[in-house]
Amino acid sequence: MGTPVGQVTGGAEPGLRASTGPPGRGRPGPALGLRRRRALLPWALLAPALAVIAALLLFPLARIVWLSFREYRLRNLVSGESDFIGPANYVTLFTDSYLWRVALPNTVGFAVVAVVSTVVLGTLVALLLARLRPVTRVVVVSCIMVAWAMPAVSGTYVWLWIFDVDDGIVAQALQGLGFLGPEGYNWFADRLFFYAVVVLNVVHGGFPFVAVTVLAGLLTVPRELHEAALLDGAGAWKRFWHVTFPVLRPVFAVVTILSTIWDFKVFAQVYLMPGGGVGGSEMLNLGVWTYVSSFGQRDYGMGSAIAVLLTLLLLAVTAVYLRALFREDELR
Repeated sequence: MGTPVGQVTGGAEPGLRASTGPPGRGRPGPALGLRRRRALLPWALLAPALAVIAALLLFPLARIVWLSFREYRLRNLVSGESDFIGPANYVTLFTDSYLWRVALPNTVGFAVVAVVSTVVLGTLVALLLARLRPVTRVVVVSCIMVAWAMPAVSGTYVWLWIFDVDDGIVAQALQGLGFLGPEGYNWFADRLFFYAVVVLNVVHGGFPFVAVTVLAGLLTVPRELHEAALLDGAGAWKRFWHVTFPVLRPVFAVVTILSTIWDFKVFAQVYLMPGGGVGGSEMLNLGVWTYVSSFGQRDYGMGSAIAVLLTLLLLAVTAVYLRALFREDELR
């Protein structure tokens, strides 16, 4: 009997035509070519976006790294020529006591407090929203999203007005309660109070994003898990920590990493505060120090070195957090 139509002889894999030529010189079958095209299709679709990202992000980043190894001041900006000085900017940066005494502690300390406060407040608001009726939930979400939509500059001036030395709401309330004299108090002259106001500003603008994101995750947690934990006698905290949090671990990873990136490089909320944009001030963080060094003191090489340090710090924090997250997933 003859071989049925479509059956491949010689033990060849289904979907591949048998080669009639010498071994090793046949063409790949249509199925193999189809698999290659399917593997290349996602990269072809992503190519335009990757090209735009490379042009908008990678080139400026490479330019900053290049500037950090050169002496680039105002005269170099005019002439277009600069001198290669190697790691001199980094040596000056790491031997400057201002980095270790002011800029780095302000950046790291503020970011830790702001990230924890934003995630905790956003999670509490999300838990509250999950208990509301749909109509009420929509109204509340619409109200809190106003803070998220408010520009950083506008939000900063609102908090400046609240903590104004003479006519601020806080000063008037404390004066009415007898805790503050008629002379008022300059909240922005003290390093601790300065960053306390900045934390309030950043948390006010950042918690709606965390709340809405965590709420979306809460609505996907099966109700049966909570009912089973409730039958086992678990309280509200145990149900959240042992049921809700493990399910929403990827959601918390996303909001924590994004909040960390945003709060480490916060700029407007510090720069616009009184004393926050003055060179040598005790209030500068790495982001504002980069701007002050580059455009205030016209030392673009040093400003670029500070920017590179901030970028490496962000990458290190993100990598450590992701590594810890993935390690916990592997151990489960």
